[in-house]
Amino acid sequence: MGSIEFKNPATTTLLELVKSRRTYYNLKAESPISDDAIDHIVQDSVLHVPSSFNTQTSRVVLLLKEEHKKLWDIAIKVMEGLVAAGQVPKEMFENSTKPKLEGFKAGYGTVLFFVDYESLAAIKEKFAIYAAKFDPFALESNAMSQYFVWLALESEGFGANLQHYSPLIDEDVRKTWNLPESWKLDAQMVFGVPASEPGEKTFAPLEGRYKVFGK
Repeated sequence: MGSIEFKNPATTTLLELVKSRRTYYNLKAESPISDDAIDHIVQDSVLHVPSSFNTQTSRVVLLLKEEHKKLWDIAIKVMEGLVAAGQVPKEMFENSTKPKLEGFKAGYGTVLFFVDYESLAAIKEKFAIYAAKFDPFALESNAMSQYFVWLALESEGFGANLQHYSPLIDEDVRKTWNLPESWKLDAQMVFGVPASEPGEKTFAPLEGRYKVFGK
């Protein structure tokens, strides 16, 4: 494919951000921007990322510095409990899981992404024909928020990775930060200044994954 010229230069910038977004696991507890700037990015995701029927079901919590460390201490404690109960092999925890969790803790912050499914009750009743679709629609909106924040953070010099430790940590998270029971945790995005390069990224061929008609 030859060079493509877009009407708006911002399109090229956006596509470059999409291409450069990577998963970084080795992070430092440093920030290239102010905490207010990070806060602004996350707030914009809550306000402006679209949702089906404008249901606005995403709920987001930003944890920085010591509050961020609390989250991963919770995860370590929960996993230690599973080891003690014989549900997780001790060797696997010590050699793999615990170092990974300590690596997350070494970052600067974590964004917690939740979905409030209970807020959908009224619209499910109003549009009963679509009732079974609203929960998946809510997850799709939440995923868009995650991607938006990930791109924005990397654009500002952070590295990030996305984790899913639900439902193991859910109850402790709710109690620690006094969150509503209706907020259901979906994902945890860890971020910080990259301390190493990301792993190699490979791609399956587009053939079989993409089709265009009418071009």
